[in-house]
Amino acid sequence: MAASEKARAKAEKAVGKVAQAAGRAVGNQKLVAKGHAAEAAGQAREAKESMKDTGRR
Repeated sequence: MAASEKARAKAEKAVGKVAQAAGRAVGNQKLVAKGHAAEAAGQAREAKESMKDTGRR
């Protein structure tokens, strides 16, 4: 996995977790949903890069 893509995936997941926590804290379901979407995007990016690494071996 490219280091920059790995970092980007981790950052997206972290932003998603923070947004979810903030949304739950203030009772904003829209923010929780956006956080969940950002976390899912980070997981998808991580899975994509993992598949690319598997193909290279």
